[in-house]
Amino acid sequence: MIERLEAILKRYEELDNLLTTPEVLNDYNKMKSLSKEHRSLEETVNTYKQYKHTLEEIEGSKEMLQDQELASLAASELESLEKTKEELTNKLEILLIPKDENDDKNIIMEIRGAAGGDEGNIFAGDLFDMYRRYAEHQGWKIEIMNEERSDAGGYSLISFMIKGENVYSKLKYESGAHRVQRVPVTETQGRVHTSTATVLVMPEIEEVDFALDMNEVRVDITRSSGCGGQGVNTTDSAVRLTHIPTGIIVYSQTERSQIKNKEKAIKILQARLYDYYQSKRDQELGAERKSKIGTGDRSEKIRTYNYPQNRVTDHRIGLTLNTLDKIMQGDIDKIIESLITEDQKRKLAGM
Repeated sequence: MIERLEAILKRYEELDNLLTTPEVLNDYNKMKSLSKEHRSLEETVNTYKQYKHTLEEIEGSKEMLQDQELASLAASELESLEKTKEELTNKLEILLIPKDENDDKNIIMEIRGAAGGDEGNIFAGDLFDMYRRYAEHQGWKIEIMNEERSDAGGYSLISFMIKGENVYSKLKYESGAHRVQRVPVTETQGRVHTSTATVLVMPEIEEVDFALDMNEVRVDITRSSGCGGQGVNTTDSAVRLTHIPTGIIVYSQTERSQIKNKEKAIKILQARLYDYYQSKRDQELGAERKSKIGTGDRSEKIRTYNYPQNRVTDHRIGLTLNTLDKIMQGDIDKIIESLITEDQKRKLAGM
């Protein structure tokens, strides 16, 4: 561990020097890349420096134990320092876990009403509101990429981007099937129904991450569709992109400008293709997925929201909370933190 930390410290100091050179200062892309790497190492370096300082203090306290007048004070300090050393060691082990290269990226999230017809679409809208409120609590921004509203309320599909700091690192565990148990507004007998909505979380992809070959994409311009109202375009501005090799289709109609709709559709398609090829790679590796929290597939049931009992259960980690009312208001920090902690435990065990 120490060898790795020394190598990280050396690289951090090297970056400190590089970021002040004219060559880097005059090259925006290089400056951006090196600054990003510098920031990614900062917490590890600061923690390691604190760890080294603690080791020095421990040695000093051990020397003080030889002095009869200071022995009692030194023993007390030594106990506290040993505890600090253990805490810092645990923190460094977690910081040294290989990071997901996408953790600091914005995301594109797709929510679809699935089983349950109208109720599934309504629940998709409830999930969107939950994530929107959570994003507001985090100081993130949301941009709607595409929406297909349901006549009964909610969405048969809504795609949106969440922009902010480390968005993917917190929301990457949300992909999968979300199940709701409640009495639908359309139910006259008061019976509890089970419906589902599916969530897909994808990192925002830049051209350097994945180059989309537009020669493989068919572009169709259509008239926007929807449930009516002033928001529906009456011009042929909606854009549908079909990626011919994979058959993946994306659609964007939220903007009145054909150009803007095409830009949004391309972003969604890039993210979908990146996710598609990444999933294929993970399936080929096979064993790598065993340590992950869930597969990330839409079909995997990850969570149940039980309204009659005000209960939420995340099936992947066996977490149950009786605070559904607060969770639907965007208070999902405890779920997110529990998933991150479990992910770290599994990765440490794998290491």
